[in-house]
Amino acid sequence: MRLGNRTIDVGLARPVNRSMPQLQALRINDPPPTVETATPNARVLIVDDQTLFRSGLARLLEEDPRVQVIGQAVDGADAVKKTAALKPDVVLMDIKMPNLDGIEATRKIMAEHPEVKVLVLTTFDADSYVLQALHAGASGYVLKNSQAEAIVSSILAVMSGERVMASAVANRVLNMLTGTTTPKEFYDGLTAREIEILKLLAIGQANKQVARRLQISEKTVRNHVSNMYAKLQIYDRSQAVLYAVRKGLIEL
Repeated sequence: MRLGNRTIDVGLARPVNRSMPQLQALRINDPPPTVETATPNARVLIVDDQTLFRSGLARLLEEDPRVQVIGQAVDGADAVKKTAALKPDVVLMDIKMPNLDGIEATRKIMAEHPEVKVLVLTTFDADSYVLQALHAGASGYVLKNSQAEAIVSSILAVMSGERVMASAVANRVLNMLTGTTTPKEFYDGLTAREIEILKLLAIGQANKQVARRLQISEKTVRNHVSNMYAKLQIYDRSQAVLYAVRKGLIEL
């Protein structure tokens, strides 16, 4: 992925190299640490409510001598407790979990243990999740379909003070954070009213219900829907729902 005039490749996880309000500029180590150098092992806590994924990832990570998995947590609340008890260097954090989700767990961990690095590892690439995670204090955002080598590289990067982000979402989020993309551009030209109507349609409300909720006429709702479909080049509500999910406007 090219950011500015620098290109960095760590598989599916790419360090970000731009200044922004919420993210600091990254340090790039040259040469990168290798097993032969004095790089300390990264003590890692894995947080995920799926037992098979959690245990499988632990086995994969432990094959790399630079990583030591010191514990596993089943949800966000468990993660907060085990972070306090185990003092990991890096917490691999899922987002959607029962009891306490990964965003809130990250916020609590960063408030109580600012020296710990949180690397979000999730299946969700919706922009709202990424922004919430970064605002909560996460040092990186990586997708679960990343190769094991890329996850290890990301762990070592955040441990050394860098920030990483999956290339699938990096450009979109950086443009939002730096102001290169305005909210209207981010939502493909939709107005604030059209976004409001899209949210209501996506959760199953009919035009009449939307009109009553927003205190506008049903004809006005139909006009907004028609304009919205034209801008997004979609043709029915199912496509509108998919768009709303992808942009993080609603959760399924």
